[in-house]
Amino acid sequence: MTVEHFDVLIVGAGLSGVGAGYHLQTNCPNKTYAILEGREAIGGTWDLFRYPGIRSDSDMYTLGYAFKPWREAKAIADGPSILRYVRETAAEHGVDRHIRFRHHVKRAAWSSADSRWTVEAERGPDKEIVRFTCGFLFMCSGYYDYAGGYTPDFAGIDQFEGDVLHPQKWPDNYDYAGKRVVVIGSGATAVTLVPEMAKTAAHVVMLQRSPTYVVSRPAEDALANSLRRRLPAKLAYDIIRWRNVLLGMFFFNMARKRPEKTKERLLGLVREHLGPDYDVATHFTPRYNPWDQRLCLVPDADLFDAIKAGSASVVTDHIETFTPKGLKLKSGQELEADIVVTATGLKMQLLSGLEVSVDGERVDLSKTMSYKGMMYSGVPNLASAFGYTNASWTLKCDLTCEYICRLLNYMDQRGWTRCAPKPDASVAEAPWLDFSSGYIQRSIDQFPRQGLVKPWKLHQNYALDLVALRFGSVDDGVMQFDAPNKAGLAAAADPERAAA
Repeated sequence: MTVEHFDVLIVGAGLSGVGAGYHLQTNCPNKTYAILEGREAIGGTWDLFRYPGIRSDSDMYTLGYAFKPWREAKAIADGPSILRYVRETAAEHGVDRHIRFRHHVKRAAWSSADSRWTVEAERGPDKEIVRFTCGFLFMCSGYYDYAGGYTPDFAGIDQFEGDVLHPQKWPDNYDYAGKRVVVIGSGATAVTLVPEMAKTAAHVVMLQRSPTYVVSRPAEDALANSLRRRLPAKLAYDIIRWRNVLLGMFFFNMARKRPEKTKERLLGLVREHLGPDYDVATHFTPRYNPWDQRLCLVPDADLFDAIKAGSASVVTDHIETFTPKGLKLKSGQELEADIVVTATGLKMQLLSGLEVSVDGERVDLSKTMSYKGMMYSGVPNLASAFGYTNASWTLKCDLTCEYICRLLNYMDQRGWTRCAPKPDASVAEAPWLDFSSGYIQRSIDQFPRQGLVKPWKLHQNYALDLVALRFGSVDDGVMQFDAPNKAGLAAAADPERAAA
């Protein structure tokens, strides 16, 4: 079997993977690379999810790439527009020519003697085993299981005579016009589905166990569209990008410092939309503080408008059992339905379930500590792209890509071939994410820990990460460097390293 070698292997051809390809060929032009993508198309999340109304809950001036201005009128963009943007980026910069489709990466084995990874993938429908080697492995495969979403074990679900759908597996051309729909859930997917399906369904009920904070925002950014007519596209984009970053940081910090005041303001906005007679206390007042979980964004108040129009409603209750004709709730209320949509969340999965070994020993990544939110203590030449919980995914991924390129160039300049963050047992640990959302808590044990001090701490703060990743020292005393055929990952004496 012929084994191809690349300087860098990127796993995943979604928003992060395409960005990684661009950064690599721009900042490390002498590096060879390939992108291994398990599916048949570019786009990742934005190609996989096809449910009605699929859109971003982040503005495209921060979800978009730093290097490619978003030029469309809507700042809160629909899924097809985002997918088109990702694919256009890949084609414009030739990243698409580096992608190997239908390659499901399963295993990666590091050899210290050779300073390289051997990566094993299953190719095509027959799952033919193919192998690659690389000097650096960059995982851009997201954080959830592409095989399917999370659905609780609902009592009586088998007796329901209608259709039960999960948004992650939405059927093509599915017709729900004139049907009675119950959407179970109160998160971003539910608040997207409900107003969209309500346009043609007989009625849509959003059934939730407990409320989520819901905020309306105009789909179009008037200032951004005005600046784009008057200024060069990149300048206008950068101005709005930084405005939105700073506003987001301000709001998040305000929510942390003054949670009650922030809560009061958010609920006041909901009352303004739904009127004084609506039961906001029951249906839109969460039990937790703002930003303990991610806020749900609704563009142009579409969810509130559907509720006011009577085409949608919210029920806050617990499910006792499915029935042949719908759902029986613990309050005794029964909801009749032709279709039930289980918008009940995702299954998180670290590195797409990749099996990692170092020098023949299997590595349990949940026992490692996250370094700068992208690498793993004691694991050489491997990084992963993860976004923020309180801001757009791409903000952190862009910075991660920049840092990886700095790291690779630094190693080349000094002849190093291996790098790994050195484990430090003296650093106090904490869960990888301080977030109470169910999809996080169900799977947090499979993720690495974070530390309470830098560079092990996840800041969830773009400004702090910008300073650390773009300008901070690559050789910080924690990252250890070495060359082939030397035992371990020990730092060598090199006075120039301190100045890096």
